[in-house]
Amino acid sequence: MLKPDIKLIQKYNQPGPRYTSYPTALSFTEEIDKEALLADSKNETGPLSLYFHIPFCESLCWFCGCTTVITTDHDRSNAYLDLLEKEVKLFQPFLHPDRKAVQLHFGGGTPNFLEPDLIRRLGRIIHDHFDFEPDSELSVELDPRRLTGDHIKAFAEMGVNRASFGVQDVNPVVQKAIHRIQPTELNLQAIEWLRDEGFQSINLDLIYGLPHQSVESFSDTLDEVISYDPDRFAVFSYAHVPSIKPAQKILARSILPPAETKLEILTMLTEKLTSNGYVYVGMDHFAKEDDELTLAQRNKTLQRNFQGYSTKADAEICGFGMSSVSQTSHVYRQNYKTVDIYSESLAEDRLPVQRGYILSPEDLTRREVIMKLMCHLSLNFEEVSQKLNIDFTQKFSRELAALRAMEEDELVEITSENLSITELGRLFIRNVAMHFDAYLQEKETRFSRTI
Repeated sequence: MLKPDIKLIQKYNQPGPRYTSYPTALSFTEEIDKEALLADSKNETGPLSLYFHIPFCESLCWFCGCTTVITTDHDRSNAYLDLLEKEVKLFQPFLHPDRKAVQLHFGGGTPNFLEPDLIRRLGRIIHDHFDFEPDSELSVELDPRRLTGDHIKAFAEMGVNRASFGVQDVNPVVQKAIHRIQPTELNLQAIEWLRDEGFQSINLDLIYGLPHQSVESFSDTLDEVISYDPDRFAVFSYAHVPSIKPAQKILARSILPPAETKLEILTMLTEKLTSNGYVYVGMDHFAKEDDELTLAQRNKTLQRNFQGYSTKADAEICGFGMSSVSQTSHVYRQNYKTVDIYSESLAEDRLPVQRGYILSPEDLTRREVIMKLMCHLSLNFEEVSQKLNIDFTQKFSRELAALRAMEEDELVEITSENLSITELGRLFIRNVAMHFDAYLQEKETRFSRTI
């Protein structure tokens, strides 16, 4: 992979979305008819992708950007499952009874904050209300620091067959700086338990741009985690947004790598992972050659949503729990972000929807374009024109003209038929997609920087 020079970094290191949705969550509004947000589910006929947000963590990682509840009181779990069960029951009338789930994901927070018996209870709640296709993907995010073999057995009993857990960095100096001490022994133990229970896929999360990281130190981290032989890696750029996540102010006192170093790390990790049998699937995901993500990208069935890259196209995302996001063909909606208000809504027999967004025809067009770029790294103008019933080059003539500057920098290639992102351009994929974002200028200062 080519290495970008400092001028490119200075030119393109600007605030920008990660495009897990379009429009982004910053466009969601409370000034909207909640019934209209929910009504769209009644019109959907495709499969379901279920998401359950378990917000609890025993301690706060200072880099974290998730919506969490920090507590050591495990008694709160049972009451929270009561809320989830009620939300599921209230949502049932909005779904046709014949629809089946093809995907389930537990996120957080820390899903294994739940004790094994409560995991089993959650499994009963879900399977009592939803039917699954035989080849469904059921996945969970885990924290090896709070994990036991019984946790994994309980998840396996409900059918969970995929797992992901954060490593971030194996360097003890970095771990101390981010308030997440996680010895190698815990990582190896977690992987052993997962494989013993027959989990089909293991993903590891890493973060670059954390305090005290260097190209050399992160290379050492990669050498170790590659030896674990996971099926996938998600390698995220640390988003320093202390104005939104106040705990990150603690990290400002540490030395964060400059943008130049972050990009050097990204270049290095891309080269190292691809030379060790992992395919660079998208912005932050790497997977083995025979992995479903890799095959989906090759077959152009890959999609991107609030959970990252996914192989389950056209599935309606049904989110449950505080702060969870749902997505239909035309609508995004999000639950209340605090347990108290989430609970109050359910106590009044109301679905806890706080805000949302109904996509316009223009939004749908631009979403298709942006997601194709994020997933497939290219656009065929004729193919998109036919699918969206537009003349692509005419409609987006201004955007294509603006992209000529990126073409001169060898980040994209533009012909009369295609727009393609180059190998070097993959490092700036967010910047490419931003050209097709109609809402960017009014909200751009609230995003993390692209590098």
